[in-house]
Amino acid sequence: MSMTMKERLTRLLFEKSFMYSEKPTFNLVSGKKSNFYFNCKPTTLDPEGMYLIGHLVFENIRDLKPDGIGGLTFGADPIATATAFTSQIKGMPIKAFSVRKEQKDHGIVRWIEGDLKPGERVVIVDDVVTTGGSTIKAIERARAEGMEVIKAVVLIDRQEGGLDRVKEHISPATGGVEAIVTRDDMMALYNDKG
Repeated sequence: MSMTMKERLTRLLFEKSFMYSEKPTFNLVSGKKSNFYFNCKPTTLDPEGMYLIGHLVFENIRDLKPDGIGGLTFGADPIATATAFTSQIKGMPIKAFSVRKEQKDHGIVRWIEGDLKPGERVVIVDDVVTTGGSTIKAIERARAEGMEVIKAVVLIDRQEGGLDRVKEHISPATGGVEAIVTRDDMMALYNDKG
């Protein structure tokens, strides 16, 4: 039996982007220590990873027919780009955009880089959600630039409450919030490997 795209992506993330320790040894942005470590970039920048992510995220959002997809640089950028590339191949183009961490101090001062206009309908993406802070920041900045944020998709939910916090910012009626892969998916592979 061949693997589904999600199963293959989960395996790739497990191999390239995930570490687990019985004792909490990994430092988080919040200052806390964790048993789990995720660094998605080796997967999101991998050719097969891009292919799988582009297809899985596109399939997740295609029915919403958004104008754009993006999130906080740098974690969201490869995900948005892979999805935009896939959307063109599938004949339903969705523009990628990037949300800055800092506003630039020259030229036109904007939070968003990309070919988007106020009023366009967008999906916010992120690589990992722990507290939800960076995803929420991207949602707020996209809205500050006049975008209509209809959905959020995260690559990995650490299952530490962040996804629920993000859900407070997006109506389920427009598209809601979803994760492609969860920490439980990773731990299932970890436990299978013994």
